[in-house]
Amino acid sequence: MPKLIFINLPVADLARSVAFYEAVGAKKNPMFSDETAACMVFSDTIHAMLLTHEKWATFTDRAIPDAHKTAQVLLCLSEDSREAVDAVVDRAAKAGGQADPSAKQDYGFMYGRSYADPDGHIWEIMWMDPEAAAQGPEGFAAQVGGG
Repeated sequence: MPKLIFINLPVADLARSVAFYEAVGAKKNPMFSDETAACMVFSDTIHAMLLTHEKWATFTDRAIPDAHKTAQVLLCLSEDSREAVDAVVDRAAKAGGQADPSAKQDYGFMYGRSYADPDGHIWEIMWMDPEAAAQGPEGFAAQVGGG
């Protein structure tokens, strides 16, 4: 069985967050969702668990940071093309998110943009040329002028 990742995110308004994540392409898994949490599926191995603040508090006693002011993590998902990257960020903006809270990255062989969800969590969306990816770190360094 492949390893799965479940990213837990505190959200202020569960219904709004579910609608947002559906707009950017995730599907709600009702088997792992209720009135306090929603499992949003990005792929067979990538899931985001959206948790109300009350539900979040059952997992940790640490304070929920205001993700509009601080960043604890930057989450990154890949797409199949530059156009797909732009499409995801555009859908996020239309669904109530913020497009490009971080600077766009364009290295030719690698392209990235980002969005912040309504709670301020930043998701980076990137595309990388498969040939460049096959070259590994040395190939990256050469393409950006470091090798």
